[in-house]
Amino acid sequence: MGRPGLNRRQLLGGLGGLSVAGGFGFAALGTGADALASSANTRVRYWNLFSGGDGSNMIAMLDAFRRASPDIAVKDSTLQWGSPFYTKLAMAAAGNRAPDLGVMHLGRVTGFSPGRFLDPWDVGLLAEYGVREEDFNPALWKRAVIDGKLYALPLDIHVQLCFYRKDVLKKAGLLGDDGRIVPVTSPDEWFDVLKETKRATKKGLQTIGMWSSDQNFQWWFFVAFYTQLGGTWFNGENTEVTFDTDKATQVLEFLRRHIADGYANPGFAGAAGAEQFVNGAPFVWEGNWSVPVYSGAKLDYGATPLPPVFGRQATHAESHAFVLPHQSDRGGATNEAAHRLAAYVVTHARQWAAGGHIPAYTPTLSTTAYKDLNPQSEYASAMDHQATEPKVWFAGSTGILAQRVGPIVVSSTMGSSKPETAARRMKSALTQLLAMKNPMDGRTAAQGGAAA
Repeated sequence: MGRPGLNRRQLLGGLGGLSVAGGFGFAALGTGADALASSANTRVRYWNLFSGGDGSNMIAMLDAFRRASPDIAVKDSTLQWGSPFYTKLAMAAAGNRAPDLGVMHLGRVTGFSPGRFLDPWDVGLLAEYGVREEDFNPALWKRAVIDGKLYALPLDIHVQLCFYRKDVLKKAGLLGDDGRIVPVTSPDEWFDVLKETKRATKKGLQTIGMWSSDQNFQWWFFVAFYTQLGGTWFNGENTEVTFDTDKATQVLEFLRRHIADGYANPGFAGAAGAEQFVNGAPFVWEGNWSVPVYSGAKLDYGATPLPPVFGRQATHAESHAFVLPHQSDRGGATNEAAHRLAAYVVTHARQWAAGGHIPAYTPTLSTTAYKDLNPQSEYASAMDHQATEPKVWFAGSTGILAQRVGPIVVSSTMGSSKPETAARRMKSALTQLLAMKNPMDGRTAAQGGAAA
């Protein structure tokens, strides 16, 4: 299984995380190691999965909270990104040893047995600390609601973007008067752009980096373009697969064409695409977490949501969200402090935006400070056209869905299987997954109670 999260965070840590945190007036580093020995009245144990640049920014935000709330001691622990984090969090909740506050990818919440391994948020208490439903994108908030209760508090969305070199596009005549890439609304227009930029690119560089052999990125790109086509996954009751193999084939053919027409080099796997972009390649498709990397490299670049080549704006999005791991005795001052801490970080997410993420708390997006962030302000509109995985227990970052279907997308992109064959295999895999039982509670997707 590919591990892009670890690689990207290593890059962020090495190239920009500390300076980003410092630039917003926060201490670059901090520690919660002495929290349990603090004289504060209340202590909050907080688990997260943020390392590298994200970790530096989160520590800085926690340090700011500590200064603002000296009566609360925060003991923060950073665990390994991906499946190991979720396994440990589930075991802690099952054994009544869970932290007071945690972080999860929103797509994983449905599979985490809400009500058993997660406790719901007290929305009234959140409102007392300035966090209200109306301050969030409605679709994002709805994804956090299960069986009528809020089980996740979104901190951000992180999206897949089209990064572009302005110097190369200017040479190719593809920058508008606003200094941004010209609009693209169809596959033919997109490949015309690639054709022109290839002519303006230095020899030895590919035209676009797109993580061609990585199952996670290829799956995320597929989700985006399949959503642009209006594709669906399952019916409302999660009892039937509605996956459209014709639409899937269109997407797979589109992805494959980047390699077949010579714009993406399949030999440049993984982070090599980022290196090529830094060295002068005109495009790379990558997550917004790369913003500190490219800004730290002093590039003249822009970043926009993935091009709406199928006529509808949609780019893949996930979300970091705060959760309350289940505690049999949850309540009292510690629970209130956990609500207060999460609300503080969410409402002070301008600092978090420096790492490339789009703050979930929408009042932040209208501030002058956020609008002055570039290229963040260029792709902030992605909040309104998120392409997300289906709301089922096996979806979400590093989830079973990506593990099963991602390699099939790669096989088509890399040319080892035909797009139409891969589309049929994807539908078969989705059918098998729909019948599977969640190992955390023994229920299928249809029995999982994911109604918002």
